[in-house]
Amino acid sequence: MSDLLRAPAEIKYAEELDWLESIDDNPKPFSWRLSPKMVRLFILGSERSDGLDREISQKWFGDRSFVERSIVTLASDRGLLLIGDPGTGKSWLAELLSAAICRNSTLVVQGTAGTTEDHIKYSWNVSMVIAKGQSRESMIPSPIMTAMETGAIGRFEELTRSTSDVQDALISILSEKYVSVPELDSDSIVFAQPGFSIIATANSRDRGVNDLSSALKRRFNFVRIPVMTNRKSEAEIVRFRTEELLRRHQIELDVPPTLLDVLLQSFADLRASAAAAGSDDEKLESALSTAEQIGVLEDAILHSNFFGERALTARTLASSLVGSLARREPEDLAILNKYLHGVVEPRGKEEGGSWPEFLEGGRDAIATLS
Repeated sequence: MSDLLRAPAEIKYAEELDWLESIDDNPKPFSWRLSPKMVRLFILGSERSDGLDREISQKWFGDRSFVERSIVTLASDRGLLLIGDPGTGKSWLAELLSAAICRNSTLVVQGTAGTTEDHIKYSWNVSMVIAKGQSRESMIPSPIMTAMETGAIGRFEELTRSTSDVQDALISILSEKYVSVPELDSDSIVFAQPGFSIIATANSRDRGVNDLSSALKRRFNFVRIPVMTNRKSEAEIVRFRTEELLRRHQIELDVPPTLLDVLLQSFADLRASAAAAGSDDEKLESALSTAEQIGVLEDAILHSNFFGERALTARTLASSLVGSLARREPEDLAILNKYLHGVVEPRGKEEGGSWPEFLEGGRDAIATLS
């Protein structure tokens, strides 16, 4: 599967999942491929106390209680709603849960203003309908209906971005566990098989776009994923993703640990500044999430590999940070300029290290964009 641009988790970690399934003698709900204990282990990684013959890598970094609550919810008859700021790993956690439970994380509906009821129920193959009439053969099931028929996990990304009509169509699916197809005279009801559930995600910043009805909220268990604030955990995520990036692109490039510290500290500084801001105009438009931090580092690594000296520098890192976070002009540029002069410049004079070069790179990037 090396020719895939991005392999889903069940393909990427197929060997690990096969091995875990082969040693799993714990009770499994419904038609789950792994027991709840093994699902947690697959996502959070193994520890020495687990007594396994091999190490299982950690794939999602966060509080284990979020993972455990998610697993317990999916073992019940309720849907799971992962809610949090952009870049907090909601979609990645949903993908890992689906891969571990049913070995299929690709039954996904993307919520947008253009998402219709057909996207979560079914549509028709028009040419087959014209030739043979409406039948189960000419029906095109949605990813959610396919999940129902196979007892798998269906995923709904950005639930609050879809309209209320679409959200309401989920209510009967989550409560009644079937979809009626009135166009058919026989075989007109699709029933959900044991193991079916829905994992939805929603950005907390989308509150007010299309708020969930009380009826739909009752059918979901909410798990709120906070922005990562633990410096050690965030550093582990950034290193994990960096190593993954270098392997995927087959890049041999030196990433000094000191520059990772500069990146982590910069985001911590900017988050503190945003928290103290009196209005939205004084905050960067960016959510300053861990995912965006990884994006800054990825941009800097690729730039260094293709156009630099195959070594990451503080100047390149600062340029990537400004280029990635300056989305509004002139507001974001003014905020970043204030940060460079008010925080980075004094720190460079006091601590030295990579900070003076980081300051220089940031100033040049702002001058170019101004």
